[in-house]
Amino acid sequence: MAETAPIQTAIEQKLNQGFQTTHLAVENESHMHSVPPNSETHFKVTLVSDDFAGKNRVKRHQAIYGALGAELQAGVHALALHLYTPEEWQARNGVSPASPQCLGGSRHDKA
Repeated sequence: MAETAPIQTAIEQKLNQGFQTTHLAVENESHMHSVPPNSETHFKVTLVSDDFAGKNRVKRHQAIYGALGAELQAGVHALALHLYTPEEWQARNGVSPASPQCLGGSRHDKA
């Protein structure tokens, strides 16, 4: 049986509804951090949208934080945001940066 991920699903839905996305990837990276198994606290978001045209990085991030205010208040601890226009995404060959490993790792994986 597949596990449900209600916070990740909510993030995906809100971003799809709030932005004209040409690409959206929401990855739960909580397992890379010192949190219990199946946590939904750390996410990597890659979003490509014409909505970002003419906006600097700060304005892009503010738009995402505004859309996800409820999730941030409810326990999402970290968002790694990779936000591009379609032209910027194409220039990157459709690849977002890899996430670094948490220096603390997950204590829950060390039994």
